[in-house]
Amino acid sequence: MPNRAVVSHLIASYKPEMDDYEDLYRKLHADPELSLQERATASVVADHLSSLKTLVIRKNVGGHGVVGILRNGEGKTVLLRADMDALPLQEQTGLEYASAKRMVDIDGIEKPVMHACGHDMHVTSLLAATELLHACRHSWSGTLLVLFQPNEERGAGAKAMVDDGLYDEASHGVPKPDVVLGGHVMPMRAGVVSTCGGKFNAAADSFRATLYGRGGHGARPHNTVDPVVLASSTVMRLQTIVSRETDPREAVVVTVGALQAGSVENVISDEATLFINTRTFSGPSRARVRAAIERIINAECAASGSPKPPLIQETSSFPLLYNDEAVTEAVSQAMKDHFGRNFKPDMPVSTGSEDFANLATPVSAPCCFWNYGGISPQQWDDAESRGKIGEEIPGIRMLILALHK
Repeated sequence: MPNRAVVSHLIASYKPEMDDYEDLYRKLHADPELSLQERATASVVADHLSSLKTLVIRKNVGGHGVVGILRNGEGKTVLLRADMDALPLQEQTGLEYASAKRMVDIDGIEKPVMHACGHDMHVTSLLAATELLHACRHSWSGTLLVLFQPNEERGAGAKAMVDDGLYDEASHGVPKPDVVLGGHVMPMRAGVVSTCGGKFNAAADSFRATLYGRGGHGARPHNTVDPVVLASSTVMRLQTIVSRETDPREAVVVTVGALQAGSVENVISDEATLFINTRTFSGPSRARVRAAIERIINAECAASGSPKPPLIQETSSFPLLYNDEAVTEAVSQAMKDHFGRNFKPDMPVSTGSEDFANLATPVSAPCCFWNYGGISPQQWDDAESRGKIGEEIPGIRMLILALHK
């Protein structure tokens, strides 16, 4: 029997009851949890995996991480990954199962919480895939690892799991994978799947830069070092990293997403804070952009006569996501065989970011990541036919914002 027929037959024969997973998805969506606080979600995952009696389960890996291990004879060890955390955003979808939850974030501030990045779908999909693969285990051999990762939104969860001894026999004892696989739901037509070999997602680095001035009254600016003026000139100068220091053929993004200083119009504050985000696609570019940011900030502070040097702190870091060409070719062929015309090869490289690669790099395992659609085909086709996708697809703007973290 051809491979396409085997895979499609197994999926058709062993696909679990989807109504149960729709209910699970709704439950997860209505009860999201912020990064580092995914306790209830992890409990739902562990309970579900426990119903599959041949799985060995590891809990509390790198925080609230959960791993299921299914040893099924000789063969390769394959790791499938889903992330679990939500975002500090107010849900405005109007869904009957919309989140009304609020949580205190790590900064001590209570915030609304929403699964705006689709991690509820990732968890649900991987649990369903685990049940399917468990049910048809007589048809394959090897070791299956299903990994549910916390703290992806801050770019630290995968590394935390590895640093906590994920692959260490004396600790959590999860077998080292031969290949690491994962996917992300996107605002695309449901049923569509897409990937590409090589560079898939950008590396992303974020920084908080505190610039110090000397405060005073707005009526006597000559007695101050105005951090607002300093911050403004710094923001403009940072734009030249892309426009004047980067080869136009190279993709680099430098964004100042927030500038905070002062609270009233007639008082010059003591300091200003910039929140900076960068996207790069190579190690040399990444190092060069970081050095340029530090150089420019220090130079602008010196030019303004700051009373002390700036404080530049890294707040998050996502690795470059590079799909191994050989693995991606094999995955692409399997997807093409099963999904047919709904498989889209050669997906454009995204400036979005993922910490997925941090599960593969420490053990030198090749990886492949893909995207799949989450919008009703009928709804998508209707909106597309009228050129109204951006206006009429519920949550698409929020999804695009969240996916380009």
